[in-house]
Amino acid sequence: METITDANALYAAFRRSQQNSAWKPQVQRFEMNYLTELSKLQHELMDRTYKTSPATEFIISERGKTRPITGQHIRDRVVRHVLTDNVLEPATRPYLIYDNGSSLKDRGVSFTRKRIVTHLRKYYARHGSNDGYILLIDFSKYYDNIWHSVYFEQIAEHTDDEAALWLLGRILADAEVDVSYMTDEEYERCMDTPFNSLEHRKIPPEKLTGEKFMAKSMDIGDQVSQNAGIYYPHRIDNYVKIVRGCKYYARYMDDSYIIHEDKEFLKALLRDITEQAAAIGITVNQRKTRICKLSTMFRFLQIGYALTDTGRVIQKIHPKRITAMRRKLKKLAVKYEAGQIPLQDIELMYQSWMGGHYKIMSRAQRQGMNDLYKQLFNKEDNDGKELHGNTGRRDAAHRARPEWEQFHLVEKGRSIDF
Repeated sequence: METITDANALYAAFRRSQQNSAWKPQVQRFEMNYLTELSKLQHELMDRTYKTSPATEFIISERGKTRPITGQHIRDRVVRHVLTDNVLEPATRPYLIYDNGSSLKDRGVSFTRKRIVTHLRKYYARHGSNDGYILLIDFSKYYDNIWHSVYFEQIAEHTDDEAALWLLGRILADAEVDVSYMTDEEYERCMDTPFNSLEHRKIPPEKLTGEKFMAKSMDIGDQVSQNAGIYYPHRIDNYVKIVRGCKYYARYMDDSYIIHEDKEFLKALLRDITEQAAAIGITVNQRKTRICKLSTMFRFLQIGYALTDTGRVIQKIHPKRITAMRRKLKKLAVKYEAGQIPLQDIELMYQSWMGGHYKIMSRAQRQGMNDLYKQLFNKEDNDGKELHGNTGRRDAAHRARPEWEQFHLVEKGRSIDF
């Protein structure tokens, strides 16, 4: 019980919850009285009287997808952080495959993109050609269809912390979906029927009377939900990697791939994965799931890949990602002119984005992005600084480089010039 009620653990969880949101009024009010607030949380957890506070809900559109997001109160984020960081992640991480590139420390989108390149190169080194196939799998409405009972049982297998299991059960109970609008027959089949939270939000409030609740669906952005998304299909990961011996396999949340020389093997494996996923409520998206030749351009995590007959891995950024960033910069420029956001924050964001994409962008794309950034934020005339915030300490040879090469990135205490 001391794991989640320890005062130091709660304080550390508050500091992590505060990151990137310290400017919010509710976070500032909590910080002003954080000793009192954390003490209240500690007693609620010890007395087992804690309940989730009402959350705010909003919709975001990302990469052409509309996603419902639930914003938790700061006190609820603290509780979820202390549970996830001290119990859930330590209990589940030893059972994850190395190529699970989801939101973990030392993992992420960049990690998964590097792994697919590594797997393609290893495949070519082993087979000596690009004759082969890749199975791209996508789960439909992944978070919406996570069964609470299955996830709870998965966690209970790896921890005997009674207080943590109580808290997890409390959080899952608070996350149940009101489906009072369903008929009795629909309610009996609801766990086996794919759920869509976007459609659920269109239900009139007067039909949600609290008579019937469905024990599945997790909110995107919640710490506990993140852990569930990472761990929930881990048996499928281990089945593919260990039982079927597929070395060139990786998963990022609801997206995964398998590289193999035999197309029929991949078809049979897809049937097995579909069956195992259905057993825990997950549906394979047949429209997005496909088998492609390695020699043709295929897309994974918004990056196009192809393996040439010489072993070279071609990588191309999706043009829509360039368009989206250009639009974002223009919107940020309006906020910058209005004094709503400091230039330093915009600069860090742009450097981070460019640092993750410059290798897969063409010369013209890099130059176009840098030209737009310079035009919008007038970097050369801003306090004597040059493009991308460099301090002007460049030698003549560096200044003579073409403008598209003058991107400067600071990473882990070292400077890298491109």
